Amino acid sequence: MGGTKVEHSFEINPDQLAWLQEMVESYALADEAKALRVLLDYAMSDGDRDLIFDEIRCHHC
Repeated sequence: MGGTKVEHSFEINPDQLAWLQEMVESYALADEAKALRVLLDYAMSDGDRDLIFDEIRCHHC
C-alpha cells in the first residue's frame, strides 16, 4: 500500500456506496476506500477539473 493514509468519514448516498462496492468486486480491490482512492487519484492526475466540477450531475437533488 503506497503512501501514508489518514482516516476520514464521508457521507455518500446508498447508490454511490453500491457502485463503489461493485467496483471493488469487479476489479478485486481491497475495499471501498481503495476504490475511492483510485477515483481521487485519477481526478487529481488525469481528470479535467472543469469537466468534473462544472458539469452539473444532479442525481440526488
